[in-house]
Amino acid sequence: MALKLNQFIRLDSLKKLKVKKMNLTHLDENNKPKMVDVSDKEESTRIAVASGIIQVTPDAYEAVVQNITKKGPVLQTAVIAAIQGAKETSRLIPMCHPLMLTSIKTDIEELSQLPGFKLSVRVKLKGRTGVEMEALTGVSVGLLTIYDMLKAIDKGMVIKNIQLEEKKGGVSGDFRR
Repeated sequence: MALKLNQFIRLDSLKKLKVKKMNLTHLDENNKPKMVDVSDKEESTRIAVASGIIQVTPDAYEAVVQNITKKGPVLQTAVIAAIQGAKETSRLIPMCHPLMLTSIKTDIEELSQLPGFKLSVRVKLKGRTGVEMEALTGVSVGLLTIYDMLKAIDKGMVIKNIQLEEKKGGVSGDFRR
């Protein structure tokens, strides 16, 4: 049974929402998915920062901080995973362009009062498209790595507040939360 794409994508529903006409760039004139052609865009410096939080039990938090987990150094592994996640975004998110990222920086903040950890990822390049998805994917993969490494000692972890914090460059302008 072939599914019609318009069963899922209802552009006429935008009219009912009374919103400004949106330009859905990943759809062609027949509502079929397409990858945006960025070949005519000017190159510019693009930067994006994303963050997210993982909430853990006090015991799991202490195991990470004291570096006594059975799977090894959790936060160091999460940093590597976040970098790898940012680099592999185009393989995971269908309409993302493969990009030559020039910088990926990570920061993990210990949140003892929560308890948990806040992961931030900053991605930069000089190119024709933004790096928001790379920063968000880096955060997601990094936090999922923490989850994976702690799931034997904490079944109730919560990953939350994955969000774009800042974006610089490009035609759509800058954004800061």
